[in-house]
Amino acid sequence: MKKFIIALFLGFSAMLHAQNSISGTVTDMKSQPIKGVSVYASELHKGTTTDENGKYALTNLPNGKLKLTFTFIGFGTQNKTITSLQKENTLDVILEETIFEMDEVIVSTAFNKIQSQNVMKVEHESIKNMQRKGTATLIEGLATIPGVSQVSTGTSIGKPVIRGLSGNRVLVYSQGVRIENQQFGDEHGLGLNDSGIESVEVIKGPASLLYGSDALGGVLYFNPEKFADASTFKTNFSQKYFSNTLGSNSSLGLKTSTDNWKFLARGSYNIHSDYKIADGERVTNTRYNETDFKTGIGYSNAKFSSVLRYNYNDLDLGIPEDGVAEQTTSKKTGFPKQGVFNHLLSLNNVFFFQKSKLDVDLGYVANDRSEFEDSDVAVLHMKLKTFNYDAKYHLPIIGEVETIFGIQGMHQTNTNSGEEYLIPDATTNDFGFFGTANYEWKTNVLQAGLRFDNRKITTEAYGIPGEEGSFEAIDKSYDSFNASLGYKTNLADDLTLRLNLASGFRAPNLAELTSNGVHEGTNRYEVGNSDLETEQNVQTDLNLEYRTDHFEFFVNGFYNHVNNYIYTSPTGIVIDENAVFDYIQNDAKLYGGEIGLHLHPHPLDWLHYETSFENVTGKKQNGDYLPLIPANNWNNTIRTEFKIKNWLEDGFATLNVSTTFNQNNVSGFETESNGYSLVNLGFGGKVKLGKIAFDVNLNGNNVLDKRYIAHLSRLKTDRIPNIGRNVVLGVNFNL
Repeated sequence: MKKFIIALFLGFSAMLHAQNSISGTVTDMKSQPIKGVSVYASELHKGTTTDENGKYALTNLPNGKLKLTFTFIGFGTQNKTITSLQKENTLDVILEETIFEMDEVIVSTAFNKIQSQNVMKVEHESIKNMQRKGTATLIEGLATIPGVSQVSTGTSIGKPVIRGLSGNRVLVYSQGVRIENQQFGDEHGLGLNDSGIESVEVIKGPASLLYGSDALGGVLYFNPEKFADASTFKTNFSQKYFSNTLGSNSSLGLKTSTDNWKFLARGSYNIHSDYKIADGERVTNTRYNETDFKTGIGYSNAKFSSVLRYNYNDLDLGIPEDGVAEQTTSKKTGFPKQGVFNHLLSLNNVFFFQKSKLDVDLGYVANDRSEFEDSDVAVLHMKLKTFNYDAKYHLPIIGEVETIFGIQGMHQTNTNSGEEYLIPDATTNDFGFFGTANYEWKTNVLQAGLRFDNRKITTEAYGIPGEEGSFEAIDKSYDSFNASLGYKTNLADDLTLRLNLASGFRAPNLAELTSNGVHEGTNRYEVGNSDLETEQNVQTDLNLEYRTDHFEFFVNGFYNHVNNYIYTSPTGIVIDENAVFDYIQNDAKLYGGEIGLHLHPHPLDWLHYETSFENVTGKKQNGDYLPLIPANNWNNTIRTEFKIKNWLEDGFATLNVSTTFNQNNVSGFETESNGYSLVNLGFGGKVKLGKIAFDVNLNGNNVLDKRYIAHLSRLKTDRIPNIGRNVVLGVNFNL
């Protein structure tokens, strides 16, 4: 496979270059040229910036249609489509000043529209904005997005929760590839580092039409760092310090591009001591360290664009079992601990034809997970290897109708080499095909699609039948048809309505089908059920947005009905001091939404007030509550923007109050949780000292040192609080 990929990549470079080009001038509403505007062709992974006269140029462009995005801080994004490129093209663009966030191109949806044109409401957040909030990990940043929360184990392990659904019900994509890393376990994190990632897109709802099984609850789609502009060489160094964990995060990257070739590389190292709770004591063995390396090479011309990326991630995680015990600031993990290695290789190719294109993604993910109890000999050692393929053909546009047909699949193997088995050796094969169409007229958009999938799971028998850790061989096949229908319209000039109806499905995972033993991460004896059926859901989403120059308001509502919802239920039996839980099924429903506003009062152009409230309720068919449902949250932020003479640009200061309410709607074996409010402060901007310029962020999180226990913390059963006050200082140099 490796030789095939290399040959394919090098073979493409021998194809003929293009002679098509485009150039123009970018000005403001007063016809003044704007320097530094980013001009980017996302399909080609190619871009440039305007010079002091506002001029730009891109060469070696494909025939047919080309999409260009023009972005600059303080101005609204312009997205232009050239339907038929000629040898020489001219496109002048006028950018309008804006105070609200830019209208981003959404990559995770089928037709890559900008948000204002998109049928589905997708949350887009840049990693830079999340880092400005002082978050220590990627999952902490995700949890600041309305509708997203996390199941956490201290500060090192977090699993995303989208509107009450988590685990295998939420798919994670990075570099255009589906991430597979034993995500069935509560104690297994994302396995991703935020360095080398530009932004994240969150689909809150079933996305099985585009992504297949396991996208029943939603998708997290991480967009990788862009390549450098043509004919440039850039280096970057960033450093962050964390007072609570005495932690450090270092990252060094470089990238360069010619007109056709592109290259980048970035390495980072992250190390933390045990985190400290509000009374000053540390939670023993919550320390961790992480090494991450990302690199990529790309080539594009008139016929195609090809990008090969690789990501290596090494996590050394302490597992807290003793609560607040030995007090130390050591950063060397103790026992028990986890060692997790992830290798992600992706190859993206776009082939351009006269009026159509073919988009092909190939991916390989190798996840190596070990657990060590009291020595460096792993008692649990699992290797998960996954090959993904995804091909989408964009048909020629007919009138106002865009159409895509695609196939998607996965081949996955799981093997064990430790003395303990959580799940058996197994092979999983997915195959699906789909079609979707988008019809746009005036301010209306209608989008529909249909998909069929098959998942086949086979496992090997292991151990002595009837004893702990034994597994019977199974051979299962699951089929599902899914559909989606969405409509977007402008009820008025500033008022947008979106209505979506979509179905999704999830086949039972290996733990649910085969478990027979104690899962250390959950401290219970779990018994699988090989007769489990596929989860199938239908969700209705309503989004209403009102936007003017100084006021933005949104409300999202959803109702999600899930047939055959899989969950664990206590049997009343105890084995070796561990309660026995069976995997069973019941119909369930989840409902709620998010509401928020953004106020930018005139003439106080430097002031912003943002507030949002999120709610989700999950119930079984009999009226009992579902487990692991996040508590209601109300988030308020006051942000100011300023400039201090000639030494601080793009300055900001923030005051954030995040209020989490009591969670009294709990399942039979959960305990209720008290509410709490956290106060967070932030300050930063671009500092200029002569010829030296760098970005600086100073954040104080939980500045009042509030003692609290989050409802979705896995340490909640031991009454261990979450992290106390944490001051974060970050600097970023573009060299």
